[in-house]
Amino acid sequence: MSEVIATNQTILVAGGGISGLTAALEAAECGKQVILVEKGPTVGGRVGQLYKYFPKLCFPTCGLEIQLRRLKANKNVRLLTMAEVTGISGEAGNYTASIKLSPRYINENCTACGECGKAVEGEYDDEHNYGMKKRKAAYIPYNLAYPQRYVLDPRAVGTDDGERAKAACKYNAVDLDMQEETLELNVGAVVWATGWKPYPAAKIQPYGYDRYDNVITNVEFERMLDPFGPTGGKIVRPSDGVAPKNIAFIQCAGSRDRNHLKHCSRICCMASLKQTTYVAEQLGDACKSTVYYIDIRAIDRIDDFYQKVQKDPNVSFVKSKVANIVSGSNGNVVLNGVDTEGYNRYANDHDLVVLATGMESTVPQGVFPEGTVINEHGFIDLEESNGAIFGAGCSSDALDVNRAAQNATAAALRAIQVVTKVAAQEG
Repeated sequence: MSEVIATNQTILVAGGGISGLTAALEAAECGKQVILVEKGPTVGGRVGQLYKYFPKLCFPTCGLEIQLRRLKANKNVRLLTMAEVTGISGEAGNYTASIKLSPRYINENCTACGECGKAVEGEYDDEHNYGMKKRKAAYIPYNLAYPQRYVLDPRAVGTDDGERAKAACKYNAVDLDMQEETLELNVGAVVWATGWKPYPAAKIQPYGYDRYDNVITNVEFERMLDPFGPTGGKIVRPSDGVAPKNIAFIQCAGSRDRNHLKHCSRICCMASLKQTTYVAEQLGDACKSTVYYIDIRAIDRIDDFYQKVQKDPNVSFVKSKVANIVSGSNGNVVLNGVDTEGYNRYANDHDLVVLATGMESTVPQGVFPEGTVINEHGFIDLEESNGAIFGAGCSSDALDVNRAAQNATAAALRAIQVVTKVAAQEG
């Protein structure tokens, strides 16, 4: 790859999701030099996996496309994909960041013509769709991916598939000899925006995610609705591909729980309310939705959205922490618990269950200089001892998209102040 130039007046942004993109672009549009590092082959993060935003129910491709247009137009941002920050040392205004670059096996000659994808035969679980479908060994992660360049799965290198991909490419873009590289960069400030991951549903043993086909997570349900997703946009039961008639949405699946995530993940209530509108839109009166909740945390303007969902006669609410899920008949499952409003025990039969899994931090341990404060929930606190390392978006707290973007802008402004001060001292 070409040389990466960075100085103590450069801002490093780790993570290319909506928060990282926002922080990088805000800083770059203020005239600062930015290196944006993304572990995966494309920017976009979790937003790229959503079907719609709440509460307006608009498609995230709109907002994401705007950010990508800004990124492509700004020469102050250097984007590194397949790159991971493995260590940071130093102090505010003078950090050394170690960055591991994993081989993509496809170089910048790629025109995204797709011939390599046609040539290979191997298939692997599709990460963008949470393993709900397969992808080819040579692939573009999703339709809006940027860079719009193919990736060759490392498991195909050294196999016939690797040679097929190379032979099919007319532009000498397939490079099977690519090796892992390490960069050492001098930067003045760091914005950490590596986002979140869904809490592993299999850890919530009473809910049977790993035992019952028709117990899925909210992020998997979201992918179902995407026309490019695993079911072509159709809401179906994984067990038989049939449209469900009675869906249960279980709130706080792993959140607000001493055995799992102690914190409230903030997005789950609204995500489930949003998903009931998907059911209403696609299945109408043919399907009922039941939301099992501890309490619905819908504040400010999104309370109007909650009230609108409450008026839907096909949506009902049960105030209860579901105790467990057991097998029913015909692939159905039975939810057991106590309705805490009437203190009545229930054993309710559903043909599909959607778990609103919590938001787990991806902030790593052992990467930051001593003194960087990471709280008990795994998020970066805003503390003076952190120097010029600033958490952004869901690296600082559990946040929805709107608040994550606002938080990232604030982090960018703090980083700008640091490198501006460095420039003034050296000028």
